[in-house]
Amino acid sequence: MHETFATTVRAAVRDANVPTLLMVLVQLTGDQRWLEAPYRPTRGRGLDENDTGGLPEQVQDEIRQAAADAIIAWHHGKPVALPDPGEALLTRMLSVAMGESVPAEYGPMIADDLGIATRGEDPVHETAVPAGFTAIVVGAGISGLLAAHRLGAAGVECTIVEKNDHVGGTWWHNRYPGCGVDVPSHLYSYSTVVADWPRYYASRDQLHDYLEDVADQWRLRDRIRLSTVVLSAAWDEQARVWAVEVDGPERRETLRANILISGVGAFGTPKLPDLPGLADFAGESCHTAQWPEGLDLAGKRVGVIGNGASAMQAVPAIAGTAASLTLFQRSAHWVAPFEKFRRDIPGPVRFLLREVPLYRFWYRERLAWVLNDTLYESLQRDPEWPHPERSINAINDGHRRFFTRYLESELAGRPDLIEKATPDYPPFGKRILLDNGWYRTLRRDDVELVTDPIERILPAGARLKSGREVEFDVLIFATGFDVVRFLASFEVTGRDGRTLREVWDDDDAQAYLGTAIPGFPNLFCLYGPNTQAGHGGSLIFYLECQMRYVLSLLDRMSRAGATVADCRPEVSEKYNAEVAAAHERMIWTHPGITTYYRNSRGRVVVSNPWRVLDWWRMTKEADLADYRIDGPAEGQR
Repeated sequence: MHETFATTVRAAVRDANVPTLLMVLVQLTGDQRWLEAPYRPTRGRGLDENDTGGLPEQVQDEIRQAAADAIIAWHHGKPVALPDPGEALLTRMLSVAMGESVPAEYGPMIADDLGIATRGEDPVHETAVPAGFTAIVVGAGISGLLAAHRLGAAGVECTIVEKNDHVGGTWWHNRYPGCGVDVPSHLYSYSTVVADWPRYYASRDQLHDYLEDVADQWRLRDRIRLSTVVLSAAWDEQARVWAVEVDGPERRETLRANILISGVGAFGTPKLPDLPGLADFAGESCHTAQWPEGLDLAGKRVGVIGNGASAMQAVPAIAGTAASLTLFQRSAHWVAPFEKFRRDIPGPVRFLLREVPLYRFWYRERLAWVLNDTLYESLQRDPEWPHPERSINAINDGHRRFFTRYLESELAGRPDLIEKATPDYPPFGKRILLDNGWYRTLRRDDVELVTDPIERILPAGARLKSGREVEFDVLIFATGFDVVRFLASFEVTGRDGRTLREVWDDDDAQAYLGTAIPGFPNLFCLYGPNTQAGHGGSLIFYLECQMRYVLSLLDRMSRAGATVADCRPEVSEKYNAEVAAAHERMIWTHPGITTYYRNSRGRVVVSNPWRVLDWWRMTKEADLADYRIDGPAEGQR
């Protein structure tokens, strides 16, 4: 057994990430000479994981050999020399691993992450909740599963209501060709679940399988009511509970619970373009989020409206099957190299990620640093910057030069495509997309990129503003979702009889920390307004922060003898004024950008304007003074 482990480890380190191995080596041995020259990695470029650390092969080999020896010794029972290195040393270690300075203020968050990785549980104190306290969670996707698990661990009895016949949410109903995630698999994961990801970037099927496995691991199956639609939710002031009307396979009924958690997400309502003649199209048509089973594109002329994330995944996947592809582009997107697209993780490295918690921790921590706050400064608008039409500051302009060079190298010899594919707005104004073959697909003889706007859909194609007519047999809408209308799938009525749609004036959603809404007591919205990681990172991290906050609030409520908490209006107003002020300094309010992050009034309602570190701090502990609290109803005392 030991020999098999040793053999596998020695094979694994040959393919493993050297900066990650270096940090594991320091913790296992306690020898800090590994943090000095000649072992210090150089800084990586862009999204590259810098697997070699930029080090000479001889130095790499020395690190790999020493790391293998240390891991094998640990497996044989040798204790970790530095199980808790402390915030200062952890910050220094991450700085060395990244080849750049990590500010000391990140130390507490790194230490927190290490605690989760080594204990396999969240560093949340035991939550006190009243006996018989219950919750209804709407949705069994990433948010809903997380909420039910955390609440269940705290002793709250949960019922999960899911409209589909499977768990998974977005990763269940999206199944178009090429569908997957553009965040590394080991970052797009729950922090306490050890997953054996087969690819660096998971496909849709792998993600859905992961969520099915999580539902089993967390023993949530008996709490989930599948194929059940939430019709409405209303706060019952007299009983101090939420009354939730649901329509299930057998009957319509009203469920009641002390708290209501929305896990419906933002990508549940597909958005179709408002084009004249759309109903007249005689061929097959579908939105990417409603891809019909068995749709046969072989030999078909296919039109694709939209060129965002879903189009960038679907188009390369169907090119070559369709007879021709006509891509209708409203605006171009900045695209980054995608070096690990569809690359399998070598089996021995998967073994390390599965079996060695410190390797998994440092690998994930390095990914998080690359994708989180390192981009934050490039998103701040410099009022003195002389070229606001192309970039917003000097750093941002450097990103533009990098992305432009990449675009021009991929489309070399095609000045027509370079002109069409070069965005006319600063980088990061819209989510950066990863090149999974998009540029190579544009070069194909059977693919045409059209920037002339569509004037009207015809029975057999489309007429453009120029008067040109384009024929196609199948029309695919890669036009995204109605993300600005949060909680739009059912009516929610609060304390004063007003609905959430009225309070939010349809698409002007606001919530305290994206989670609590004044007048709607004990309602907590996961993936609520201004919680999307606009500048990078993993949505799951933001959700875990929200649930930590909710549990902290429930604990404080209970210890104060309360069962109801309603966010104070002045607290929410102040917070959202700060959100708006922060966005005024950031790229998403740039006048040259139109994005789904903004509502019909131009206010940014989707993106989170804070650094990841700031969000972690804001949501770490709830302050009961931010809420009006009440005890139980008369009959419950």
